[in-house]
Amino acid sequence: MSLFEKLPQIKYEGPKSKNPLAFKYYDAERVIHGKKMKDHLKFAMAWWHNLSATGADMFGPGTADKSFGAEPGTMEHAKAKVDAGFEFMKKLGIEYFCFHDADLVPEGKDLAETNARLDEITDYIKSKMAGTNIKCLWGTANLFSNPRYMNGAGSSNSLDVYCHAAATIKKAIECTVKLGGTGYVFWGGREGYETLLNTDMKFEQENIASLMHMAVDYARSIGFTGDFYIEPKPKEPMKHQYDFDAATSIAFLRQYGLDKDFKLNIEANHATLAGHTFEHDLRVAAINGMLGSVDANQGDDMLGWDTDQFPSNVYSTTLAMLEILRAGGLTGGLNFDAKNRRPSYTYEDMFEGFILGMDSFALGLIKAVALIEDGRIDEFVKERYASFDSDLGKKIRDGEASLTELSDIAIKKGIAPLPGSGRQEYLESVINEVLFQG
Repeated sequence: MSLFEKLPQIKYEGPKSKNPLAFKYYDAERVIHGKKMKDHLKFAMAWWHNLSATGADMFGPGTADKSFGAEPGTMEHAKAKVDAGFEFMKKLGIEYFCFHDADLVPEGKDLAETNARLDEITDYIKSKMAGTNIKCLWGTANLFSNPRYMNGAGSSNSLDVYCHAAATIKKAIECTVKLGGTGYVFWGGREGYETLLNTDMKFEQENIASLMHMAVDYARSIGFTGDFYIEPKPKEPMKHQYDFDAATSIAFLRQYGLDKDFKLNIEANHATLAGHTFEHDLRVAAINGMLGSVDANQGDDMLGWDTDQFPSNVYSTTLAMLEILRAGGLTGGLNFDAKNRRPSYTYEDMFEGFILGMDSFALGLIKAVALIEDGRIDEFVKERYASFDSDLGKKIRDGEASLTELSDIAIKKGIAPLPGSGRQEYLESVINEVLFQG
């Protein structure tokens, strides 16, 4: 049975099209900057939002029907979501998906039953993948929804909860490997604290690191060769989460010797919640050699929480794609950790949300390439630091200068002049010119 039979195959029709069910900028086979657009933009469907989220919030129940013709909470419903997801991805030309274990099946009465259900559903997913170009981008374990994780998983004060989390991660890794996933994510949504009055921060962070080391060792032992990812987020649901932002996460990985196996999965909305721009956290990850994958969404500055909206801000997607291109691309992809607004509850709304997000990143890619080819911004940055091209500058950059030597030179020269203008307004005008030129 086709759930979306009234909705067409979504095709590229170009910027002049007024068809809401067509791509205006995402042309999958178009070669740009040396690669097909679909290879720059490895879009993925988030199982949790697209197939599970109904629009429920703390003020009311859901508005969207995600039963897909089956009773929620049953294995029949789990399989109905698989059917819906694959039909959805095929109609949009999406080649990847991401999942939590809890998105795939309802939890059983114990771990043995839950694991058996996961075996059954991943067999079913593999059968649907056969003969298609649809692949698993990454998997993860839900270690935050169940009340047992009220104090976190790796950071829990309970040894029993810690062991339960370890078992859950083990199975989620097995599912990811079984489905051919190229990444495995840790999102520490409850790995943090509400108050330091009852928290041993060092103890908790050491336990989190130990759990991650065990996960890496086990995954490698069963043939997983992909990347592990940490997904930074500063707060929500905990008041303070240990993976606050890209810089904090990188420091944690290096402190505990995890940096050889881990990269970062940067989410736009999480970066802004940390007080950064999306492109800031991308740059921090990139210059540290840890840019891995992206959760593509955006927040709302007037609300201040994790709204997980489909990306529509082309300024943001352009600057993000500029960072990604400069870094040589992603080892992962662009996962739409995004959901329709509560009043957008129809199947057609599901498709239009993805069209919006895919077009926004495609246009961002087009404009980022145009900025690189224009060259003015890169040339300006190069010139801004040109004084370090001198013999003395090179000596400093090579670590061969001393503080005394620089002090003697500065005293001899006298008062240092003002550095060259940053010309921010000019550079912003270049962005506007490139974005809005015909």
